[in-house]
Amino acid sequence: MDENTMIWIEKYRPVRLADIVGQDQIVERLSSYVRTGNLPHLLFTGSAGVGKTTAAVALAREFFGESWHMNFRELNASDERGIDVVRNQIKQFARTSPLGGAQFKILFLDEADALTPDAQAALRRTMESYASTCRFILSCNYSSRIIDPIQSRCAIYRFRSLSPEAITKEILRIADRENLRLTEEAINAIVDIAQGDMRKAINALQGAAILSPEITGDRVYAITATARPAEIEELLSTSLSGDFDGAVAVMHRLLDDRGIAPNELINQCYRAIIKRDMDPEVRVALIDQLGTTDFRLSEGASSDIQMEAMVARFVLLSRKK
Repeated sequence: MDENTMIWIEKYRPVRLADIVGQDQIVERLSSYVRTGNLPHLLFTGSAGVGKTTAAVALAREFFGESWHMNFRELNASDERGIDVVRNQIKQFARTSPLGGAQFKILFLDEADALTPDAQAALRRTMESYASTCRFILSCNYSSRIIDPIQSRCAIYRFRSLSPEAITKEILRIADRENLRLTEEAINAIVDIAQGDMRKAINALQGAAILSPEITGDRVYAITATARPAEIEELLSTSLSGDFDGAVAVMHRLLDDRGIAPNELINQCYRAIIKRDMDPEVRVALIDQLGTTDFRLSEGASSDIQMEAMVARFVLLSRKK
């Protein structure tokens, strides 16, 4: 594929462990496996876009060199969640001998927490039976959804959300390679939108770069359908001043005119509330209402009714102060 047509999250995906940003301690520990030439089963856990898949692929590259494709396989457990995927695809790969003189193969199972309990039990037996020829790297968002017998057989690595400094460093590196010019507001906007997720940050940068190499904060917020911090502050201030009609007008401007998703607006309100200087009791009540609205939306309730009800509750709380 021509590099000019590649999506940037693949074009700039780190190839070596040393190129991974924001996970220095994990990189050092994984590099020690390469130096010793041995590898236990691993469990990578953490939120999306923090480097779990990148670390697994980079680890395979450093173990196997140019022949890494022959001894590495990636499966996504969310595609097929049942026991058949373990009995067929996983077992079939694990039982065959490594190629090219390698001591073992690596099977990377992404979103392993999507596997059913029965499938995880079968996976545990497979990990035991073929440990001499295959090492497993499991990746998940929530390690609590992985059964204890699997966790006890793995070295667990907890990937943290990437710091603003790590995201800024990578964004500036890509901008330099792509001859882009970013204002300070644009960098802050990308960091704010990403919330520790490098994929979100790079996608926001690529989206904003489509129209022009000159990238501003306003364009970043517009291209990602995200509210500016000042707009969220306007929504909260208007609500907490007791102006229901004004607050609803602000909310519908964001939802309807700007195309911001209700769940994204709830998340942005949450982030603004926890940083806002306000009465702790009011903060607790507002967050409680955000949680209620988020749950009702996830259950399929009407977004228009629930979002207006949320604003109404904010207004009522303001009148109790």
